[in-house]
Amino acid sequence: MSARIRLAAFVAVAAGLGPSVHAQPAPDQKPNEVRQNYTKYEHRIAMRDGARLFTSVFVPKTCDSPHPILLKRTPYSVAPYGVDRYPESIGPSEHFTKAGFIVAVQDVRGRYMSEGTWVEVRPHDPAKVSRQGTDESTDTWDTIEWLVNRVPCNNGRVGMWGISYPCFYVSAGMIDAHPALKAASPQAPVTDYYLGDDSFHNGAFMLAANFGFYTFFKPRPDEPRPPAQSLRFEYGTPSGYEFFLRMGPLWSGAEKHGLLENVHYRINLEHTSYDAFWRARSVWRHFRNLPPAVLTVGGWFDAEDLMGPLRTYRTIRAGSPGVGNHLVMGPWTHGSWAKGEGSRVGNLDLGQPTAAFYREHIELPFFLTHLVDAKTAPPPSGAGRAGAAAPTEIVAKATMFETGTNRWRRFDVWPPAGLASRTFFLRSDGRLSTEAPGEPGEAFDEYVSDPNRPVPYVGYVQMGMQGDYMTEDQRFAATRPDVLVYQTEVLEDDLTVLGPIGVTLNVSTSGTDSDFVVKVIDVYPGDLPTPEWTGKEPRPANYVRMGGYQQLVRGEPFRGKFRRGFEVPVPFTPGEPDVIRFDLPDVAHAFRRGHRLMVQVQSSWFPLIDRNPQTFTDIPKARPQDFRPATERVYRTAARPSSITLAVEPQP
Repeated sequence: MSARIRLAAFVAVAAGLGPSVHAQPAPDQKPNEVRQNYTKYEHRIAMRDGARLFTSVFVPKTCDSPHPILLKRTPYSVAPYGVDRYPESIGPSEHFTKAGFIVAVQDVRGRYMSEGTWVEVRPHDPAKVSRQGTDESTDTWDTIEWLVNRVPCNNGRVGMWGISYPCFYVSAGMIDAHPALKAASPQAPVTDYYLGDDSFHNGAFMLAANFGFYTFFKPRPDEPRPPAQSLRFEYGTPSGYEFFLRMGPLWSGAEKHGLLENVHYRINLEHTSYDAFWRARSVWRHFRNLPPAVLTVGGWFDAEDLMGPLRTYRTIRAGSPGVGNHLVMGPWTHGSWAKGEGSRVGNLDLGQPTAAFYREHIELPFFLTHLVDAKTAPPPSGAGRAGAAAPTEIVAKATMFETGTNRWRRFDVWPPAGLASRTFFLRSDGRLSTEAPGEPGEAFDEYVSDPNRPVPYVGYVQMGMQGDYMTEDQRFAATRPDVLVYQTEVLEDDLTVLGPIGVTLNVSTSGTDSDFVVKVIDVYPGDLPTPEWTGKEPRPANYVRMGGYQQLVRGEPFRGKFRRGFEVPVPFTPGEPDVIRFDLPDVAHAFRRGHRLMVQVQSSWFPLIDRNPQTFTDIPKARPQDFRPATERVYRTAARPSSITLAVEPQP
């Protein structure tokens, strides 16, 4: 443990934030540490318009000195309800309960036991017309105002955290924030449903994830009530590929399975471009002059909200230059940094407990730095007299886990300075080369894309969206005739990529609309041994031999009709070449010496994204006869090159 981490830990203990001491439970009884060390209170906190929001507050049983408050607001219920019923854990991790933070969790407006009407990703209103005007920012303000004035033994400082949808409320709460909100940690933030988070990626609808989510996330009746037991949706098959193909077009499929009655799902079928509905819900557009320090957290393999943390960090850096703005990106799937060791993801063995490291050495010190009043505690031995200043910032501006080398790296800014741009061109005979093509005329590679036989996104039978698909072996796809494959020679040196990956595709289609999926892949040496399975859980269904593994590093679809912009779709002219340019989300990955860099191009990725009928139409309401095969061409000439561009760290 570093000296700075020890200092933060000392401050927590010295300031009286340690846990209470109580009698030990019987040897055969697992203690509930929350019940053991906290008293639970339930409140209905009135907002400025009179709506009361149900809030559970957990206060340490002892209070030798004031404690900071941690607040989470959630649409997923603060159950169990009742002052005598305690959850197994509270706070971001076990470290916070051991340190004795006060924790408040709240049902947001219109969900479960809170009053009012719930709105999907409620828009922020920067110009409220009345003093009773509300949004998630005002609800957060009113909640914090009540907590710091009513909860006993608090030190007047509040932090917020949340993962995924609860994180949206952290992001909204940072805007026009209450002065007591000193630290906020948006984790896997829902930042823009249309621009790369849960609902749409470059215009393509994330079908499997959203269908599965909205089968259980349903509108609540008007009156407050606790969660009702709901029946599990029965797919009738273990194969998501089979289920969604048989389901047919999106609108009729939703009608068949009762999802048109769920307004939250239906809005995805009604708003398929970046219209006023989605723009109003782009919370990142309001990240200007934010008061609290921010620790944004994301996972490189987060299948739901990868763009959210990257966009949050960049927008805050541009719009709030004076705020403490920190970014952490680890080798994690959606929210997996909050539990477990984090030593594996999919078939990848990371060789270290990445999640445990983050919770103890990054998350806890961040909140201690901003929420614990060091002036109430004597300094550590040799540090000077009592009343010393609060500890300095001990969390790096950007703490990034570099996959491939599997190491943590710290930067002053992300992406780091001093990178070189290197372009790899798609060439003949499946080559990927830094040498630009010189072929004249109309050199191209082509394939037939059939929406009735789409390319699967994983190579085995499973249902829904596989949480770790972003590390998945791509060898199954490389053998299909409707997937183009390009790769480099064996790399003679490490190729370390830090930042977004630019894509330029010169294409044509015989249809009037088509998707183009680009995947960047790390090809392992064929003689690489497979490590012995040492995980505590059974081997996953996608467990394979690692020799020749084609690890997906980054992949994204692009719906071709949005090549001029996501607001207004434009059809293709059949057979006429056109260009598509977009960025794949950031990576921090080292393609090691002896590996190869590969690019795959295809026109479906099912059922991860919905099928493009390859006929220019309103896709959710397409008819079965609109789904037609199309011949797709990818050009590779001097006049029409296709390429990827990497931000590469120079070799030492």
